[in-house]
Amino acid sequence: MALTGIQIFKLTPKKNCKECGFPTCMAFSMKVAAGAVPIEKCPHMSDDALASLSEATAPPMKTIKVGPADNEIVLGGETVLFRHEKTLVNRNRFAVTVTAANADEKLAAIPVVDYERIGERMYVEFINVKYTGEGADAYVELVKKAAACGGRALVLDVEDVDVAKAAVEAVKDQRPVLNGATPDNYAAMNDVAKAANVTLGVKAGDINTIVDTLAALEKAGNKNMFFNCPTTSAKEALAVAVQLRRNALKDGNRSVGYPSIVDLAAIAPGDLHMQAALAAVFTLKYGSIIIMEDMTYAPANALYALRQNIFTDPQKPMKVAPGIYPLNGATADSVCSLTVDFALTYFVVSGELERSGVPCNLLITDAGGMSVLTAWSAGKLSAGTISKFITEEVQDKINNRTLIIPGKVAILKGELDAKLPDWNIVVGTREAVQIVKFMKDFA
Repeated sequence: MALTGIQIFKLTPKKNCKECGFPTCMAFSMKVAAGAVPIEKCPHMSDDALASLSEATAPPMKTIKVGPADNEIVLGGETVLFRHEKTLVNRNRFAVTVTAANADEKLAAIPVVDYERIGERMYVEFINVKYTGEGADAYVELVKKAAACGGRALVLDVEDVDVAKAAVEAVKDQRPVLNGATPDNYAAMNDVAKAANVTLGVKAGDINTIVDTLAALEKAGNKNMFFNCPTTSAKEALAVAVQLRRNALKDGNRSVGYPSIVDLAAIAPGDLHMQAALAAVFTLKYGSIIIMEDMTYAPANALYALRQNIFTDPQKPMKVAPGIYPLNGATADSVCSLTVDFALTYFVVSGELERSGVPCNLLITDAGGMSVLTAWSAGKLSAGTISKFITEEVQDKINNRTLIIPGKVAILKGELDAKLPDWNIVVGTREAVQIVKFMKDFA
């Protein structure tokens, strides 16, 4: 059962030193109770207090860290079932399955999908290296080849204990997921995982066996695990993912509070369209590592956009970084067009500007992630803020002195003329759909 702020406060040093970032120990305790900050943020908390509080104040779902040190991936750590309740913390990740039969083709294709969207890298984060009976030496070489593919994290899908031991030993510095503990071999697999300090994946055919195996491993001292959703059907996999997540977060059952692995390549083998559809389902409903046979741009564009929308704080608008974005080969002598940092506005405006083919420097000003009219009505987009942005961030880098402003804030033209006398302020279109014609005529 979660501790209250008062219970936590009783164990704090009560210094009110503010070093934690809060004005009083009580304020800090209330935030810890709400799950907003970790108890370790207090620099004066005694070791005994930390020991007694860390487990009680930790999220009911374990936070699991895997992957190479320079590209660590964090999964789990969730405190709510739905994004609108608070926020979802660590987004799900996608994996592509590689076997000895298709390794060269698959490993060459994986890096193709790698792009940026709203400041976030979109790529295949995991490689699922599946053992198909080729023997320990061949599997170890396959694992090493996968480990060399762009710093991606590894899932070692192998249930043979001797083969698993050899593979883990070869890449243990990459901190892979050893995904092969079953009701029959979990004790031996646990020894391999603990010896190499890697995360263990638990496989079982039904929810009761999954729960029992997790409990047995916890009893053996392992709390660094994933559980695999059954691969018998999509329905069964979804039922297990939902039931165990609810059991952990709503009922407070920490023994099942682990991230999940969903192997869609096994659930819908050969059907890439079905795998993409199911990947969307498990992005929404509690798949932590989602394994597919392939990831091309067609499903990636949809799946990564969906994931980015789900795993963002609903209280914080999605926005892009303010700055100068050259489009269509624009140089310092190209015309400037200004808009706000709201992500949707940026994508719509930049897309239309690119479609016009006219070289243009798109200027993104800080408007708190609001749309044009909202930012203007809130005072975030004004002649003052625009002129300050132009003066401090733009005019030393751009030779052209023509600035196109959104038509919806045409009222700012007079003030901008006064504040930026060296600039030619041009009122642009009210709607993005009009940008292509406007830019072609303007050029």
